[in-house]
Amino acid sequence: MAKFFAELLGCTLGDKGVSPEIESRSQSRSNRSQSSKIKTNFFRSLPSEKPLYDPMLERMPQTPTLVAMFDSSCFHRNLYQSKEESCSDLYYQDNNLLSGSLEALIQHLVPNVDYYPDRTYIFTFLLSSRLFIHPSELMARVCHVCMEQQRLNEPRLDKSQVRKIAPKILQLLTEWTDTFPYDFRDERMMRNLKDTAHRITNGDEMYRKNVQQIMQNLIRKLAALTQYEELITKINAQSTDRMTVLKTKPQSIQRDIITVCSDPYTVAQQLTHIELERLSYIGPEEFVQAFVQKDPLDNNENCYSDRKKTRNLEAYVEWFNRLSYLVATEICMPVKKKHRARMIEFFIDVARECFNIGNFNSLMAILSGMNMSPVSRLKKTWAKVKTAKFDILEHQMDPSSNFYNYRTALRGAAQRSLTAHSNREKIVIPFCSLLIKDIYFLNEGCKSQLPNGHVNFEKFWELAKQVSEFMTWKQVECPFEKDRKILHYVLTAPIFSEDALYLASYESESPENHIEKDRWKTLRSALLGRA
Repeated sequence: MAKFFAELLGCTLGDKGVSPEIESRSQSRSNRSQSSKIKTNFFRSLPSEKPLYDPMLERMPQTPTLVAMFDSSCFHRNLYQSKEESCSDLYYQDNNLLSGSLEALIQHLVPNVDYYPDRTYIFTFLLSSRLFIHPSELMARVCHVCMEQQRLNEPRLDKSQVRKIAPKILQLLTEWTDTFPYDFRDERMMRNLKDTAHRITNGDEMYRKNVQQIMQNLIRKLAALTQYEELITKINAQSTDRMTVLKTKPQSIQRDIITVCSDPYTVAQQLTHIELERLSYIGPEEFVQAFVQKDPLDNNENCYSDRKKTRNLEAYVEWFNRLSYLVATEICMPVKKKHRARMIEFFIDVARECFNIGNFNSLMAILSGMNMSPVSRLKKTWAKVKTAKFDILEHQMDPSSNFYNYRTALRGAAQRSLTAHSNREKIVIPFCSLLIKDIYFLNEGCKSQLPNGHVNFEKFWELAKQVSEFMTWKQVECPFEKDRKILHYVLTAPIFSEDALYLASYESESPENHIEKDRWKTLRSALLGRA
């Protein structure tokens, strides 16, 4: 995973680089009164799911929608304090849960006849608890509490009592499988899920179909994930090194992106297709699991070191890097200066349309490719380019002041999305590397465990707040029509390596100093076999 983390926290961003100085987000006791403000905006736009069990609506826990909980007057002390209100192992301030022992927090997650945890607590705890406990162990402990609390292990069960609690436990399992389905790729998770569901339903026909629906929905999501991962592997296998192809089959790569599609707006739309598809497969937990440290005493290699835990996030970072290198390759490849200038202007227009759409990740990838040294050193080429539009885009994505301009634009796009009447206006695709860095520095800047041994739940709230926005954005369906020819080219066209980019750049515009001349000779010898 070491290579991935290097890319994760410093993926290809051209030679200007992106290393924002993100301050530690540790909150002092004096600032804790601000936590209510955090949570009133948290989950503002996450869509609420329809209850799964229509036949049992009267018996199901009627938790408020996330929008209602954090956007109206129903935000009150009972939202967070309930059966454990007097428990010394849960600490509240200003009616907000700030910390607690892990055991008490697990108890707080488990419903009983008179209590069901609010959705924000469920999401926050299931997302962040993996910093302390593996999901499979958490599931086992939740199931154990359910069994002990409701005496489900007893040979003679009171069916009327079971019918009072079963809908709530099934609803908790539904929320877990709906929001964090990838946790259930673990056989232990599946085993506990089936065992708990079986004990709760106890052959009761009223609930048997509901359990089947939970399992069917979960299996469908996991099957779609497997299919997606196989597709990504296949696409990556088709992508080859351009220099290798150039030497063996030079005529096979004479096309460039403009010959495939000369309309920058259409290209921007197809990039948005790719972005939204890849976003949709990233589990929210991947942002936390990327930074979970494996216990050095734990010999279970399949625990936190399992690459499946962050595979979709990795694929997304790799896509960003590919797009950056594709842009640089397309610019450096043409022999004629006017063709290179035309290509630069084309990508400026693509980037501008990405900005207008709200596709900030593709926008930054394009700008990163254009700022790579092999491209930026082409001074004669740039002299022929009208750079006014490029300068505006660079200003918008300027890394100074912790990306202040970009963050302002992102907030504007997010606000537009909240009031949107069409999928076109709902699109918000954040600059992924910066989102990951924000979460990383939040995790590093705040202790997960307090001196008294309590879990720092205030940190969990902030982690969940950041990830919840992503959850909303990734659910948007792309409104643009797919163009498979463009998609295939963007995803599989051969690209230059960094060395090959430099060689192509030197071949286009001669080296300017002794260092460049020496490097040019070395590259010609290594890549072309020429003296």
